[in-house]
Amino acid sequence: MKIAVIGATGLVGGVMLQILKERAFPITQLYCAASENSVGKTIDFKGKAKDVISIEGALAMIPDIALFSAGASVSHEWAPRFAAAGTTVIDNSSCWRMKANVPLIVPEINGDVLTENDRIIANPNCSTIQMVMVLYPLHLKYKIHRVVVSTYQSVSGTGVRAVQQLMNERSGKNGTMAYPYTIDLNCLPHVDLFLENGYTKEEMKMVYETRKIMREPSLQVSPTAVRIPVKGGHSESVNVQFEKDFELSDVYQILRSSPGVIVQDNPSTNTYPTPLSSEGKDEVFVGRIRRDLFQSNTINCWIVADNLRKGAATNAIQIAELLINKNSHLRRIGA
Repeated sequence: MKIAVIGATGLVGGVMLQILKERAFPITQLYCAASENSVGKTIDFKGKAKDVISIEGALAMIPDIALFSAGASVSHEWAPRFAAAGTTVIDNSSCWRMKANVPLIVPEINGDVLTENDRIIANPNCSTIQMVMVLYPLHLKYKIHRVVVSTYQSVSGTGVRAVQQLMNERSGKNGTMAYPYTIDLNCLPHVDLFLENGYTKEEMKMVYETRKIMREPSLQVSPTAVRIPVKGGHSESVNVQFEKDFELSDVYQILRSSPGVIVQDNPSTNTYPTPLSSEGKDEVFVGRIRRDLFQSNTINCWIVADNLRKGAATNAIQIAELLINKNSHLRRIGA
């Protein structure tokens, strides 16, 4: 099983390598690729130094699966070339998510749509992944009418420069600014670029991607995305209106039995999810589940996940694992 990680020197690429190791993913050859600036560096993988090669060099190796996390422009140029060579591409950028013929996958929700013929597969946005992990099992039971979500997103979602900005500001150092304003001791209602409709690209990703993953093209999703001075882990305050009424005890039971979801909800012991407690974990955590005081058939909840793991790297590798199980050719290679 030949695996390439494109963008191996980035935040998500590094976590991909870590999770490949943790999950004992079947690898016979690993290719770590990055931009020309990183070619020649080495990366430790299972105690061995792996040379960083160019993306073109990784393509020449014709890997069975290529995990892309190098940005939309790189994916736009290189993913089709890998696919044409017979490689299955799992792309973490926004490039392919809304293409009609490209599956957008959260394995626990819509992994059934994958086929052996899919050569480019999109990994959803981090905020979308953790939200739909909680929404979808409830949607199957009560059918969701409308979702209002406010995100509280960590700086690691922007990348290394943003993490460095936060740490520089925290220690009183000057440095490169990833954001237009100070992020330490501040909140910025500005994640990604603003669009003509007044929403940001990040907010509209949550609308369109949620509809595609949940196979509900008219689902109402009203988002506000906020960047906060937290190093890792995204949080979301979500108001969910159903078409059917519910018993709160049933909501808890549905979520407790949903793969990949952990309920942390006990006000009497101050038990609820936090981004710090989600760090390094692959599950999505939900708490503060309660009825809306004024809107019928509606709950409020608080959803948290490690945005670099389930929000990005873990989900991509789970897609790869699902592909191996579904694809007889890959199953033979990985045996």
